Amino acid sequence: MKRFIISHLFALTILIGTAGFAQSLPPAESNQAVLARTTSDTVDVQHVMDAYHEAVITHDGSRLAQLFIPQGSMWLNVLSDDAYARAKAKSPDAVKVREGSVTDFAKVVSTSKASFNPTHTHLQENSDGTIASVYFDFVFLVDGKEQNRGSETWVLVKGTDGWRIAAITYSSNPHMS
Repeated sequence: MKRFIISHLFALTILIGTAGFAQSLPPAESNQAVLARTTSDTVDVQHVMDAYHEAVITHDGSRLAQLFIPQGSMWLNVLSDDAYARAKAKSPDAVKVREGSVTDFAKVVSTSKASFNPTHTHLQENSDGTIASVYFDFVFLVDGKEQNRGSETWVLVKGTDGWRIAAITYSSNPHMS
């Protein structure tokens, strides 16, 4: 159950929206700081990935949410066949494909006391300079222990204000206890 919750939290955290996660700095200072950081974070695809990782490990849900297109994004968590069979055995109502939201994920990132560390390996990036896709393997650590692993793909778009994540889809193979 803990793995299911953690994988759900991971999915939800990624999709958390930007509203409600403003820093507690004075408005003018906060807006300037956020704008400068966001501009730096979204200069290219690698900067977006690095900023995403740093936002998750530092529990900065506001920064994380700024990496996504403001119009909303797609977030899908797809259980592997084995993980789905385990989930179905525990709960007949288990679903194989779950929708999440960056808003929910950012909230988890911001409020969790646990230490998060999403690691990415075997990165493959394709881009024409306007749109990009990134595919990689991931291991999601919570308090230094593997909670989930799988493959993940991001779709990114380059707007007038830099690169943003438009969609995240990942396979989910929660760690068995």
